[in-house]
Amino acid sequence: MLYALGEPVAFVALVLSFLLALVLRAVAIRLTARSLHLADRRESVTPRLREDIDPFGAVAAAIGGMGWGKMISVDEIPRHQGRGKAIAVFAAGPVVCVLAAQLLLLGYRLAYPENVLSLIGPADVLLGVSLPVGEQVLLSFAVGLLSFGILALIPIPPLDGFGILYHAVRRPGKGLQWMRLWFEDKNIGVLVLLILGIFPFGAPFLLQILDALGLVFVRVWG
Repeated sequence: MLYALGEPVAFVALVLSFLLALVLRAVAIRLTARSLHLADRRESVTPRLREDIDPFGAVAAAIGGMGWGKMISVDEIPRHQGRGKAIAVFAAGPVVCVLAAQLLLLGYRLAYPENVLSLIGPADVLLGVSLPVGEQVLLSFAVGLLSFGILALIPIPPLDGFGILYHAVRRPGKGLQWMRLWFEDKNIGVLVLLILGIFPFGAPFLLQILDALGLVFVRVWG
């Protein structure tokens, strides 16, 4: 997001989109867990600062364009009640963010029929694309939510995609256990993501990954 400082309106909108994504993810995860009887129904679904914000995820958002929320360990979601239910809990946050992004992109397409979506990608928006204020705000929110959701689906700790992968496998083998040990317990996953968010300077690999994965979601409205 710091790359967007040259466009103050876009920068503020991207920061707010990250905070909104954290809220949507938290609420979606808790609602899904409660609906599937994997959590106490009396438990509040409202976001909680310490439980939902990952400091490293916030740093990644600042330096690499987008970050992630607090990691949920695969041990927190019981497998014995059904692997499909566990997968649904991990998928809920990213999916809700991607769907919200699509609704915003639809709104942008309707509000601005002669738009730039056929010419730009997510990276352009995350870098602070120069547009009229209304377009800038709407696109920044849409692409911010989209990038958060797509990043969260990548299957490595600390991202939600690892929980989806882990519970999709009937009997997690040595490979997944090795990944848990090094990427989760020893925080190598966080380190890898931070490095991807820093290098190379100006166009970090993390930004390029998000651009490649999110391009189709943007182009469809162009």
